[in-house]
Amino acid sequence: MTTQDPRLEALDKSIEEHGRRPSALLEVLQRAQDLYGFLERDILIHISKALNLPPSRTYGAATFYNLFRFRKPGEHVVTPCLGTACYVKGVEEIVSAIEEEFCVERGQSTADGRLSLFVTRCIGACAMAPNVVLDGEVIGKATKEAVLERMRRSLGGGNGERV
Repeated sequence: MTTQDPRLEALDKSIEEHGRRPSALLEVLQRAQDLYGFLERDILIHISKALNLPPSRTYGAATFYNLFRFRKPGEHVVTPCLGTACYVKGVEEIVSAIEEEFCVERGQSTADGRLSLFVTRCIGACAMAPNVVLDGEVIGKATKEAVLERMRRSLGGGNGERV
């Protein structure tokens, strides 16, 4: 990898700010994802070398936590919370409706790359369950109808068009 890429330069600066400590792995992974949108193989190897860690440890940490992605996300990202409170309050019905309406499976993106459907275990807003995060905005006490309508507006399909 060349240091011509400003994202890589920013990542290297973050690694230096953490003193190249292996204990900073999660912070560095998060910074890399913030910069690139996802963690690709070359970035994981770069981080491993910079922190003097075996690639298996870097990959193991990245795959352990749900917040890390390994594919480029779509233009819009919807992330329903599957934590216990949200699950009990019916988030699974919302996920199924999103999958059906927008022809996308959880963990995947639409063929045109406009929408990604990711799920997470808990966002820590249990009192507002069920929760769905749409493009970084939390929709609390979400209903299937409200989420689908917001998604249609965000994606420009205000009359129920499929993306």
